[in-house]
Amino acid sequence: MGTRRSFLASGGVTAFAAQRAIGANERIRLGIIGPGARGQELLKDALAQPNVELGYATDIYTARLREVETIVPGVKTAFDYRRLLEEKNIDAVLIATPQHLHCEHFTATLDAGKHCYQEKTMAFTVAHAKRMREARRRQPKLTVQIGHQSCSFGQARDAAAFLARNSMGKVTMIEANMYRNTPHGKPQWSRPVKGDMTAENILWKSFLGEAPNVPFDANRYINWRFFWDYSGGNVYENMCHQLSFWYKLMNLKIPAAVTMRGGVYLWKDGREVPDTMNVTMEHSEEILFSWNSGFGNDHLGFSEAVLGTDATLFHNGRTVRLIPQKVNQPNGVEEVGATPSERGAHMKNFLDSIRGGQETNCPFDVGFRVSIACRMAVDSYRLGKTVKWDAVKEETYS
Repeated sequence: MGTRRSFLASGGVTAFAAQRAIGANERIRLGIIGPGARGQELLKDALAQPNVELGYATDIYTARLREVETIVPGVKTAFDYRRLLEEKNIDAVLIATPQHLHCEHFTATLDAGKHCYQEKTMAFTVAHAKRMREARRRQPKLTVQIGHQSCSFGQARDAAAFLARNSMGKVTMIEANMYRNTPHGKPQWSRPVKGDMTAENILWKSFLGEAPNVPFDANRYINWRFFWDYSGGNVYENMCHQLSFWYKLMNLKIPAAVTMRGGVYLWKDGREVPDTMNVTMEHSEEILFSWNSGFGNDHLGFSEAVLGTDATLFHNGRTVRLIPQKVNQPNGVEEVGATPSERGAHMKNFLDSIRGGQETNCPFDVGFRVSIACRMAVDSYRLGKTVKWDAVKEETYS
C-alpha cells in the first residue's frame, strides 16, 4: 500500500475503454472506491458470491486501505481511484463514497468501460443526475446497479404480484414512515474523530471534490452526513430507499412538486441536516406520497401503506400484506406475501446481470428519478418553499 506522501496525480483514464465479455462461470474481478463501513459491507456481500475476487481498492484515508487489506490480504491499493480504473483486468467497480462524489466516480467508472454498482442515493444534484445519465448513454451495454437493495427483496416480488392483479382500485396516497431512536448521549450517525484523521492521512482536496473549498476539518470528513455540502441527510439515507421500492414497482414519475419541513430538534451537535422531518410529494399520476421521519422515537418504526379505493398494500420491511377495503370488497380476504429475501440478493443480482446481460433489479432510471425527488425535498427544506419540476426542461423551480 502507498502512503499519503507517495500519492501522485494520475493522468486520467482513457474514455470508452473496451469492456471484456464475461462468461457465465467466469471469475469477476472487482475494484472498490470507498471501502468504508458501508463499502466493506458491500464488498463482503460480493466476495460471498462464487467466482468473485477483489483486485483493487482505493480510498483517500490510509486507515481504510489498511482495513480492506485485512479483508483481502495482498490486494492492490491506492489513494487515487483513477489507478484502479486504469487496470484492464478489473471488470466491475463498487462505489461507496460520500454522496457529493458519486457523479465523479460513476462517470469515470463507466467511461473506463467498467460495470458499476453505485451506492445510493445515486446523484447528489439534478446536474449530477444529468451528467451521470450522459455517461450511461455513452456506455449502454455496461451493467449498472443502484444500491436500493429493497428492489431485490422478496417483498418486491410479492408487491409486484399483488399490484399485477389490478385489485387496488384507484390509488391516491402512499404513506411512509421511518423512525429511529438512540440512547441518550449517542446521536444518530455521529462518529468519533480519531487521532490519525489528519491532513497527512486524508486527501482533503479529493474528499472535497466539487464542494466548496474549506480548510481541513476531520469532523467534516468523518461526519460528512451532517453537512449539506456532502450529504442530503436522512432524505438521501432512508427516504430514497422507500421511494425506490414504489418508484420501481409503480413506475412513478419524478414528482411535480415537493414540500419538506422539519428541523434539528434533537441533536444540537453542529449538524446541518434535520433530525425530524416531513416530506410531501405530489405526483402527476394523482398520487400523494408522504414521508415522515425522526430520530427521537422509534415507536412508529418503518412502514409504507399504498392506499387504494379497493385495498391497502402494506409493507413493513419484512412482509407485504394486501388488505381489502371492505366497503368495496366485502368478501375480500387479507393476504400476506411469503417470498423470502436472500442475504446479499442485490449484489448477487448485480453480478448475475453482468454475466447474463439482463437489466438489474434497480436500474439507472430508477436511481435517476429517485435522486431528483430527493434533491427537490432537500431544496424545498433549505429554501423554505415548495419546489416544482418542469418535466419538459428537466429543471426545478420554486
